[in-house]
Amino acid sequence: MTMDEIINFVAGLDGVRTLRPEPGDGTPEISWGDAFFYYSPDGVVATNTQPFATIVTKNYPGDEASRLDRPGTFRVNIAAGKDEFIRWTGHAPREPATAEIDPGTPDTVIAHPVYGTLGWLAVVNPGPRTAAAVRELLSTAHRLARSRRERRAERGR
Repeated sequence: MTMDEIINFVAGLDGVRTLRPEPGDGTPEISWGDAFFYYSPDGVVATNTQPFATIVTKNYPGDEASRLDRPGTFRVNIAAGKDEFIRWTGHAPREPATAEIDPGTPDTVIAHPVYGTLGWLAVVNPGPRTAAAVRELLSTAHRLARSRRERRAERGR
């Protein structure tokens, strides 16, 4: 899967706002070229809202284990919930992994190297082995983000 294929897939989900930072838009330079996906049916991303998925194209400080500095390498990060995290990793987010997987391994669903303890999953350069899983996990993350937004809206009424 390419970044554009992932972005187009997520754009097809209802109520998604995709932010793609670039020079001149006021975003930090480190985020330029990356993509951030929010459930935001009104098109406004609340300041206290986290994305349900991201695509990163470079190493961030403290997040170098996936070696995104390799040419053509990117990582999709997905907040698909605890159940999916356990399904894919075999352990709860805050429990230690039973087997270590190199976070730079392409086309493999892994616990996010930094945010895995929060239940995030990641895939470096999704390919034939993980394309269907990435679409499924993105759909699940979208559904969870929509549910969170609806619960917050109900409490605010």
